[in-house]
Amino acid sequence: MTVIGLGYVGMPLAKEAVGAGLRVVGLDVDPAKVDALNAGQSYIDDLTDADLEHMLANGFSATLDETVLARSNTIVICVPTPLDDDHRPDLSAVEGATKAVARNLGKGTLVVLESTTWPGTTDELARPLLETSGLKAGEDFHLAFSPERIDPGNPKYGLRNTPKVVGGYTPTCRDRATAFYGRFIEQVVPVSGTREAEMAKLLENTYRHVNIALVNEMAIFCDELGIDLWEAIEAAATKPFGFHKFLPGPGVGGHCIPVDPSYLSYTVRKLGYPFRFVELAQEINERMPSYVVARVQRLLNRHKKPVNGAKVVMLGVTYKPDIADERETPALPVARALLELGAELSFADPYVKEWAVDGTPVPREDDLAEAVINADVTLLLQQHAAFDLGMVEAKAKLVLDTRGVLAEGERVERL
Repeated sequence: MTVIGLGYVGMPLAKEAVGAGLRVVGLDVDPAKVDALNAGQSYIDDLTDADLEHMLANGFSATLDETVLARSNTIVICVPTPLDDDHRPDLSAVEGATKAVARNLGKGTLVVLESTTWPGTTDELARPLLETSGLKAGEDFHLAFSPERIDPGNPKYGLRNTPKVVGGYTPTCRDRATAFYGRFIEQVVPVSGTREAEMAKLLENTYRHVNIALVNEMAIFCDELGIDLWEAIEAAATKPFGFHKFLPGPGVGGHCIPVDPSYLSYTVRKLGYPFRFVELAQEINERMPSYVVARVQRLLNRHKKPVNGAKVVMLGVTYKPDIADERETPALPVARALLELGAELSFADPYVKEWAVDGTPVPREDDLAEAVINADVTLLLQQHAAFDLGMVEAKAKLVLDTRGVLAEGERVERL
């Protein structure tokens, strides 16, 4: 089999397939990734060098040569699907990968798209491109969609023990894809078609997006009302039914939450009206970095200090704790706004060695204690386990905690 796209989705898939005894080749357009993998150097949080060494010893290899597709009985497309500058789906990588498959497609091959996209993509975009090969989906080759559910850094749920949704272009396509994933995933969940599988992924992340926006907006007005929202959330979470805990924060990051709901909104807009829930949630979540900066300003003002010239150290610049992934991190718009206000910015993050804002390098703090002692404000954006939060509480002059993990006090405020 061939996995196209050797990122945080493709590599865990390749790992589990190799572990199940499949012969796996990874195909990518980035020579640096291919060279690193073939040299046994992993750049994926959930894939250690030891994991990669085991894969290589069991036949895995990475390549830039698309002709490997012609020798593959299963091809899984795991390429990025970002948004363009106008927040519209950018499917150029999917198109490019699918065209490469079409040029090398053989009879009986199973082709699965895992990249998150709008409902209808597999049938309306991928299928016609694949059929330029002269082969017909459902007759000469099998076509399916199975949304990725990778949660980087999750110690409990990985690819193998996370149920896998599969929808086929035809029932036979679905059955072939279900059998394939069943070789290395504990539970496969077949659905009636590709659109249902595509929608399932968008529904999962839109649910999270909307609920995060709810608590983010509540955080803003609870602060003005003098209500400890964090305590209220924990109290509500004691209810054993009908409530799922979501927490406020400085914004949303990663690929899924800030990006995926826009694919659904794009689909609905093609019907002639907006998806108001998603667009409102997007508006609320996108304003959170500005709100964080306003809270930093207020915290400094209370102590008769301007932001201009203030030393601000940002703790954690990745989008979630204990990983190195910076995609769509809210730390970036927060830092951009603080720099525009004249703050002297630095950052501390055990997973990020160099960091820049719009091409401007931000100094990295190696000594956390020294950094928080010298800073006018410590801004906790990500609660990495490596951070000594007790020391931060004890030694920082002022702290804005956007994650609700520190005890509030005279010098510590929570979002």
